Amino acid sequence: MSARILLVDDEPNVLSSLRRQLRSHYEVEIEEDPTKALLALDKKNPFAAVVSDYRMPKMNGVEFLREVRNKSPETTRVMLTGYADLENAINAVNDGHVFRFLTKPCPREVLLENLREAVNQYELVTAKRILLEKTLKGSVELLSEITSLVNPEAGSRISRVRRYVRYLAGKKEVKDLWRYDVASMLSQLGTLILPPGTLDAVLSGNEINPEQMQMFEMHPVIASSLISKLPRLESIAEMIGYQLKGFDGSGTPRDVLKGEAIPLGGRILRIALDYDLHLQTQKTPQLAFAKLEEAIDVYDPGLFMFLEGMLGVEARYEIREVNTAGLHPGMILHEDVISKQGAMLLAKGVELDKNKIDRIYMFSEKVGIQEPLIVLVSE
Repeated sequence: MSARILLVDDEPNVLSSLRRQLRSHYEVEIEEDPTKALLALDKKNPFAAVVSDYRMPKMNGVEFLREVRNKSPETTRVMLTGYADLENAINAVNDGHVFRFLTKPCPREVLLENLREAVNQYELVTAKRILLEKTLKGSVELLSEITSLVNPEAGSRISRVRRYVRYLAGKKEVKDLWRYDVASMLSQLGTLILPPGTLDAVLSGNEINPEQMQMFEMHPVIASSLISKLPRLESIAEMIGYQLKGFDGSGTPRDVLKGEAIPLGGRILRIALDYDLHLQTQKTPQLAFAKLEEAIDVYDPGLFMFLEGMLGVEARYEIREVNTAGLHPGMILHEDVISKQGAMLLAKGVELDKNKIDRIYMFSEKVGIQEPLIVLVSE
């Protein structure tokens, strides 16, 4: 597939000439108005390069390419300029907003060579990002899988809490939702240090001794310390470190932060994890929410309101009985998945994705499971 190039110039004849020169090499789009050109930028299908004239109405080439950089930072930016604008063009390059500048009239072979290098630059940048994302995604999935294997209850909790965190973060209209999703996936990593049975006791509402409580309070700090060593995860590590911190300043870490000074991810994790905790001991979501109300000061009031709204969303789920073949991503387990020998294989509240469905198929073939399965399906 040819790289996409956007040409912006207020002179139609120049655009037509440029398109004729380039259309056999690239997928070319043109626009005379720089403000309309900005609207054409699509994050899901970005341009490899944008070539802009300098002198244009409404905004000049430097201003336009600066906006391109903000909206599509990986797109390579090239400026076309007349000799009279040479000094301005040089300043644009020196400011770091432009990859190359070309003078008018630009010979076809010079234009093609510079665009080839611009596209190569775009491909290098995107390849590096994709590699980083795959490495990051693999690292997160590995750590999450290790947590689930070593402590299945922690793994089940992660799956349940992710749904609440995604809902609450979405309501807050955060720009980087993936960070909050990763924070929920890694929030229980530190529980691997807990003595056997400690997390089970906490989730069951049973008392634990002071030593166990001290270690439980340490688990977010330990997870935060480990995760902060991974590139691009520093802010996520901070969210995880504050998952036991109360909005009123109570809880751990025992510092001076309270209220909105606490990282939003930490506040979301606190209410999501506590709601999940109460769900394990109460009969209904309404009773679990009532338990949160008993300690309302430790929760962000805005998040508390959003969580209350989520209960109405949850009520719009239909309970169904399905066999293994009827499972689909997005369904939520309403009852535990139990083997024919009576062992719990997956806990209720887990949202199913392809991997979990594949795991249920494997359980069904290897050890057998009790069917039908009871699931929640969104209406």
